[in-house]
Amino acid sequence: MQKEKLQLLTEQLIKYTDQADDIYEGVRLEGKEKDFFSEVKPFADQVRTVCIEWETGMKEWMKETEFRHLFPEQIEQTAHNLSDVAVQAFFPKTSYKRFKSHVQSIEFILNNVKTEINRILS
Repeated sequence: MQKEKLQLLTEQLIKYTDQADDIYEGVRLEGKEKDFFSEVKPFADQVRTVCIEWETGMKEWMKETEFRHLFPEQIEQTAHNLSDVAVQAFFPKTSYKRFKSHVQSIEFILNNVKTEINRILS
């Protein structure tokens, strides 16, 4: 997979994380869940598709290039966590602390990945 494509996918995942966080804040404020088939599933499927492509590409790249402070397990866990967050965001009963902790963790790894990609490509 092209390195530039992984750079774009990383940016897209950062946007999805922000979007999920915004959705969660909105549903908590309203106090009601969104419709599963018209809102939850399309967003979650979209995020999952990008997560799979990103995870696969990153793990392949990591086999041939050394990334500082990043490991394949972190890539795997981040993709998994973001897929979960993309669903949990639509439900106001989702634990606030747990949700925010996942978002923070996802953002931390994605920003590290972004920094590393920029370092390697420059």
